[in-house]
Order: sequence, then C-alpha cells, then structure tokens
Amino acid sequence: MRNDDSTSDVFTALSSPIRRQILQELRDGELAAGDIAGRFPVSGPTISRHLSVLKGAGLVTERRDANRILYSLVGDRLALSVGDFLSAVCPEQIVLRGIQKATPTHTIEARA
Repeated sequence: MRNDDSTSDVFTALSSPIRRQILQELRDGELAAGDIAGRFPVSGPTISRHLSVLKGAGLVTERRDANRILYSLVGDRLALSVGDFLSAVCPEQIVLRGIQKATPTHTIEARA
C-alpha cells in the first residue's frame, strides 16, 4: 500500500459529504471556484476550505485563468488510493464478487 499518510489524507478528504459532492461535480470537467461555490448552500470561504483539503489530498488540481481559479478532478489518484486500500484489506475474491454484483447482466430470451 502507498504511503499511509497519503492514504489517510485521501480518506480524510472523502469523509465530508460536501467534499464528495464537489468531486462528483468535477467529474465532467473543470469548474471555477465560484461556480462550485454556487452549487452549495454554504459560504464561499467554506467551499474554499473544502477545496484546499481536496487539493492537499491530491484529489483536485487548480490552475489560474486570469482572475479565476479552475479546479479539476484527479481521478487516477482517487482510484489508486481506494484501490490500494481495498487490495490491502479485502481478499481479491471479495472485491471481484462486489464488482460482479455491481455489473448488470443482460439476458436475451428467444421468443417462440
């Protein structure tokens, strides 16, 4: 498993429902900090603190565009951290069974 502090940072970041929702908002592409803040019933400074935690955990990146700060999801970081944790904790068979249960199967029946 990767650095324990690094993994702890990711799980700490994921512990907040608002931060998890921010990650979901970013899944379709980058957003300006003000646009993110406008989607939540909390103050701008509160969203800024949440974004700072996500950035510190390596789950989002920021870039400046004139006077705006744009945030993007770092999906690979999230997947690797959670995947490493699951690999260390869960036997592979359990993880694979969970994936198989989550994958819909479609059966086509022939009609006479």
